[in-house]
Amino acid sequence: MPGCFKKTLFALASLVSFVSFILIVVAMGTPKWMTGKILCKTGVDLVNATDPELVKFIGEIYYGLFRGGKIRQCGLGGRRSQFTIFPHMVKKLNTGLHVIIIMFLCVAISFSLVSFGFCILNAIKVPYRAIKGPAGVCLWNFIAGGFLVLAVTSFMAAVKLHHLTERIASFRENVFQFVVLEERFEDSFWLCVASATAHAVNLLLVAMSGIHFPKIKTKTEEANVTAEDIMY
Repeated sequence: MPGCFKKTLFALASLVSFVSFILIVVAMGTPKWMTGKILCKTGVDLVNATDPELVKFIGEIYYGLFRGGKIRQCGLGGRRSQFTIFPHMVKKLNTGLHVIIIMFLCVAISFSLVSFGFCILNAIKVPYRAIKGPAGVCLWNFIAGGFLVLAVTSFMAAVKLHHLTERIASFRENVFQFVVLEERFEDSFWLCVASATAHAVNLLLVAMSGIHFPKIKTKTEEANVTAEDIMY
């Protein structure tokens, strides 16, 4: 049976793994990975709008991995619309990269659950095989955290290098052209970052479980020392 210190650490690690799993699921299901402000460039050019009038042509956009929405401002008031990434925008986006991001997150979810299971196992008993022990827990957390980092990095690449926000803003716009004025990573994105951090914390907890504290002798044990013990 593992000691009380190890039990506590692995119980805490199992909780962290489960929280990481929840964070990824929530992040994937919510449409607030990115928000931004978009300017209707066509409308501005048509009326030759000056700085005070630009407010009438600045709309908003938000989106996640599967859906989103925008407020279109082209001088005649705001028009709200919603969209789904699949299957409507498959041809508009870099589909391969988008699917890879989702796959990375699915793999991270799987290994978060594996880490959760193995942490509980190590809290209950000492496994005979190393892969089921602390070394295995470190491996599963490293893989889950690694795939989360890959997913976050890939999403940032899609936004910054492949102009994801601009492509989504211009979806089904045959007349008006939109320019992105501002982009912000939102809560769902940061949930994935927090999940990756949670797996790093788990690696630290597992490393701490390997610390062996010296045994402190009780007064009873010290009293049992005989004269012969002192001589030898």
